[in-house]
Amino acid sequence: MKYNRRTFVKTGALAVAGTAVMGSTFCSSVEKGGVSGLQLYSIRDDMRADPVGSLKKLAAMGYEHVEHAGYSDRMFYGFQAAEFRKILDDLGLKMVSGHVEFVSRDWDRDLADFSDRWKYTVEDAAIVGQDYVVTPWLEESIRAGYDEFRYFMDVYNRCGEMCRKSGMKFGYHNHDFEFSQKFDGKSLFDIMMDSIDPEMVVVQLDTGNLYGGGAVAMDVVNRYPGRFENVHVKDVLPADGEGRFESTIIGEGIADVRNVLDQIRKTGGAQTVIIEQESYQEKTPMECARENLRILRNWGY
Repeated sequence: MKYNRRTFVKTGALAVAGTAVMGSTFCSSVEKGGVSGLQLYSIRDDMRADPVGSLKKLAAMGYEHVEHAGYSDRMFYGFQAAEFRKILDDLGLKMVSGHVEFVSRDWDRDLADFSDRWKYTVEDAAIVGQDYVVTPWLEESIRAGYDEFRYFMDVYNRCGEMCRKSGMKFGYHNHDFEFSQKFDGKSLFDIMMDSIDPEMVVVQLDTGNLYGGGAVAMDVVNRYPGRFENVHVKDVLPADGEGRFESTIIGEGIADVRNVLDQIRKTGGAQTVIIEQESYQEKTPMECARENLRILRNWGY
């Protein structure tokens, strides 16, 4: 699942052709009181086949916010940033957040500067109207040793400074290894939380992924109150194999999602709540997207 997700984020959904009228005014940032949206990886096959038609279906369901996982070669699902912004605006959708992998080659140590690729990535994120630029993976080379890991946490802070200049925040989205891999008995997640500047870098807590690393969402939330303004709401069920889990409709798994979200919000977090589901238990991805939105709204999100 991780490999497929990383491949999708890195290559995008480019089997698309289409044109759109360019240009539109920027819409406002995250509305007061918080927003809820869908990570488009949840409907990845639909987005590959028909991105515009899929977005229309989401808008008809009542979605107003989405998070992408389909940016590559300065294109969002086959459209340039301004083109895709126009499509979203016409449907009443806002791309509140986006996933694109920040890798070691995006930072030149000798020049102490970011790669052109990353500069374009941030520029295009601003054009499409994002509030968050989120990297959903951490290269094995970056976490090969404590010193290297800490070095890149400082780079993350610099990336946060860069994004802030464009009115956005930089973020990191966890999987499971951040909780199971340790240096001197301290998990990568705890080292990260101690190392990053919360004014510069947002940790987008995934409430389901962490179970594979032996963590429990409520414990993490209570340990770091007020640190999770952007949350991936994901529920999970035990899957085949010890210590393995698969996502499911929120509220139907073991992640105690509602209480976790409520606890995060009590401490000032969860201003942005992003639904993600990657396994569907005989339902279609679109059916799950509709059901998840209904449940989240019933919970007051």
